[in-house]
Amino acid sequence: MPLPKIEDARKLSDDDLKEQILVVKRELFELRMQKATRQLEKSHQFKHARHRLAQLMTVEQERLSASSTAQSGAEQE
Repeated sequence: MPLPKIEDARKLSDDDLKEQILVVKRELFELRMQKATRQLEKSHQFKHARHRLAQLMTVEQERLSASSTAQSGAEQE
């Protein structure tokens, strides 16, 4: 399974983005629990989940940065 693309994350709405971040964090928690109890069979899932979380958080930060830049630009006018 290839790594997810960031374009998919950029297509999400703000609410969907926040929801997906929570879903991936929960998935990482469950993977850590499986690893601790020696039930984890597919260790590559860690890489995919961490990669996806990084993408989602990057998109979220880009949107926050863009909105704060737009607000500061409006205040200067």
